[in-house]
Amino acid sequence: MSVSSPAPASPAPASSASAASAADTAAPTQAELLDFVRRAAADAELIASLPLDPEGRTWVRLEGPGGSEAWLIGWPPGTGTGWHDHADSVGAFVTAAGELKENALAARLPTDGWKTLELSEGVDRERRLPTGKGRAFGQHHVHEVLNESADRHAVSVHAYYPPLPQIRRYSRTGPTLRLEQVERPQDWQ
Repeated sequence: MSVSSPAPASPAPASSASAASAADTAAPTQAELLDFVRRAAADAELIASLPLDPEGRTWVRLEGPGGSEAWLIGWPPGTGTGWHDHADSVGAFVTAAGELKENALAARLPTDGWKTLELSEGVDRERRLPTGKGRAFGQHHVHEVLNESADRHAVSVHAYYPPLPQIRRYSRTGPTLRLEQVERPQDWQ
């Protein structure tokens, strides 16, 4: 995995004035996060500034609206996230280049106290997200995101509020979902 340095330009540059005003504003809604990621994904200069690695995902942290956490992410061919959730954060993402696939569960899972769950039939959802397409999601949304292309990078923009307190990672075999790991911000920053 590669981590790149911050991009020279971002949709909302960080400043002490913007940080102060973010504290005075209401939390961004899912719709506002989706609007932000759409605008960022349409910024050709920003998208072109992301260094792409042929082996692993690359990312740059962006200044999201209202104190949200935002990321510009590059996906080499054949890469993905694995099954995970974003805990208590709501979020949105848009494909800025290429195409991503999202597999998601249309079921509310218990947040704590379990290690293995048997999923009911009919909870699987699949979305194809070509350039310009994306979605918003609520708390505890369980999904995996994939670049299934054999030869083309994908790039996407993501935003979360509140900033990610943790990510729970899962493995899945058929209908069995197993909690494998809980990551905290210090694990990926």
